[in-house]
Amino acid sequence: MSDQPPAIPATITFDDFAKIDLRVARVLEAKPHPNADRLLVLKVDLGTEQRQIVAGIRGYYEPEALVGKSVIVVANLAPRTMRGEVSQGMLLAASNDDRSQVIVVTPMADIAPGAKVS
Repeated sequence: MSDQPPAIPATITFDDFAKIDLRVARVLEAKPHPNADRLLVLKVDLGTEQRQIVAGIRGYYEPEALVGKSVIVVANLAPRTMRGEVSQGMLLAASNDDRSQVIVVTPMADIAPGAKVS
């Protein structure tokens, strides 16, 4: 196991980055995915709407510990079905190389759901 961070991939333009809509979301509900050991199914509030997001954090977080927390999500990612559950966005998290540690990205202070992250 290396203590070195992973290599940084090729650069993108500012216009590429500007296409990503990062938003603050508040977790309303969280439950284990019925058909996948590593996934949680989250219901989140984006301020103007509620969505379902499937996230690969089941081994790192208990569902009830996420309820009420603010998280950062990619709000404009095309929906994707993951093991029979539709995910309408992506939860951001940081992890080390061997995924022994996974940390959900959260704002440092309370801010309303739907706030834009830039």
